Amino acid sequence: MLRAHGITKTFLSGDKELRVLRGVDLEVERGASVAIVGPSGAGKSTLLHILGALDDPTDGAVYLDDVCLSRLGDTRRSLIRNTRFGFVFQFYHLLGEFTALENVMMPALVRPVRRRDAAALRDKAASLLEALGLTARRGHRPAQLSGGEQQRVAIARALMNDPEVLFCDEPTGNLDHGSGLQIRDLLFRFNREKGMTLVLVTHSPVLAEGAGRVLNILDGTLTGSRSDPFS
Repeated sequence: MLRAHGITKTFLSGDKELRVLRGVDLEVERGASVAIVGPSGAGKSTLLHILGALDDPTDGAVYLDDVCLSRLGDTRRSLIRNTRFGFVFQFYHLLGEFTALENVMMPALVRPVRRRDAAALRDKAASLLEALGLTARRGHRPAQLSGGEQQRVAIARALMNDPEVLFCDEPTGNLDHGSGLQIRDLLFRFNREKGMTLVLVTHSPVLAEGAGRVLNILDGTLTGSRSDPFS
């Protein structure tokens, strides 16, 4: 369902060009789980942002069900990001003035919502928080939550619009080992139970080991896959 062909990405640093991605090809089947691993600076996050239509490649193209994302206008790309994609980042990006429940509802409130629909959305957000073990924390603001709790709220928010693809950028990077394991298990559980495609980038072997497919990126190039890229 998701295909990248010949992806390059070059940034200007002063009068020099910095090539971060060098002709990446990738296909991700519907319902698959894919981990892209590699050291810091290898191009993992840049690739994920391009796959998720958050950024454009310098050359090459990304296709979602044979639709080229870079050829779409801003409005349609934004709609795809909101309705078909979900995003979980290393930094939780929760809105501090809103409760956990209100933060989860945010993706569904981008468009005008009728009053009777708002009640259904509130119920859905509450159900997601319940599934993530946060019912007792639904009325708390982010500053009142632990790092692991904030990341679970961020995951619930990413799931609010029932995305077909969930993109995760170092989702356990700010968490202790125990909280990281909980987040890993939650992500792969939703991948299995909902048939949701999961694409994550990480330098953590603990997070990557649950994926059905592991790809290695080094110096902007995907070097193939193997069952244990850390051995």
